[in-house]
Amino acid sequence: MNIEATGFDDLYLITPKVFEDQRGYFFESFHHKKFREATGIDCDFVQDNQSRSSHGVIRGLHFQVPPMAQAKFVRVLQGEVLDVVVDLRKEKSTFGKSYSTLLSAENKKQLFIPRGFAHGIVVLSESAEFFYKCDNYYSPENERGIMYDDTSLNIDWKIEADKRIISDKDTKHPSLEEFTSPF
Repeated sequence: MNIEATGFDDLYLITPKVFEDQRGYFFESFHHKKFREATGIDCDFVQDNQSRSSHGVIRGLHFQVPPMAQAKFVRVLQGEVLDVVVDLRKEKSTFGKSYSTLLSAENKKQLFIPRGFAHGIVVLSESAEFFYKCDNYYSPENERGIMYDDTSLNIDWKIEADKRIISDKDTKHPSLEEFTSPF
């Protein structure tokens, strides 16, 4: 497993070692000990989630506030997404900055997102199945969001505005400037 730093503290891009032959392929999608030794992060994942979305769907930018904040370990099972995170940790030099990467079933890359980040995806393929592990349980009363198209974030979602599919809930989040970060 190759674990790459991203320029954001504790945010890592992981490329697993894939073993392929005429039968197909095999890889370890997560190995707690190897991850902890490489990053110093000791995560105890307690919940797995999976979603399926169509081309142009944007989900995000979501997060949970303390005491139910979540770290996530994300990957794509089918299709391709642009995965986007925004650092909400006000003491970090990367506060308010975004990071994005292509995750796909083909490249098998994964992203570890620490607590204190807003997270979103946009589906670039016809459809995509997205899978993620969380280190804390889902808590509706602690769920929050930042507006996905906040101009101060300058995120290129790779999909024309008139082709984007967004839930009503995700169009009502505050901008980063309107949000007071608890992280």
